[in-house]
Amino acid sequence: MVHLKKTKQRTKQQDEPWQLQTAKARFSELFRRARTEGPQVVTRQGKEQVVVVRAEQYAKLTRRVRQPKSLVRFFAESPLTKVKLDLSRDIDTGREIIL
Repeated sequence: MVHLKKTKQRTKQQDEPWQLQTAKARFSELFRRARTEGPQVVTRQGKEQVVVVRAEQYAKLTRRVRQPKSLVRFFAESPLTKVKLDLSRDIDTGREIIL
């Protein structure tokens, strides 16, 4: 009677970080998971070191905030444009000065 030992390849859990040596050995899988499942964390000596993300997500995270072309446009596009401010002032009659 021959006993065949089943070898079960360990599969990574979705939220489990990659150890650096595993990430290097299984880079194609790391790449695929970053594209299909989201950011993949790679650790070195037990500490999170890098995160592999889709190029689109990286571009979104690093894009510069668009600067308005003018100060008028800046204030016009402000989320505070709908805030009502009371800018009324008491009439200033000046102060008395002794000459």
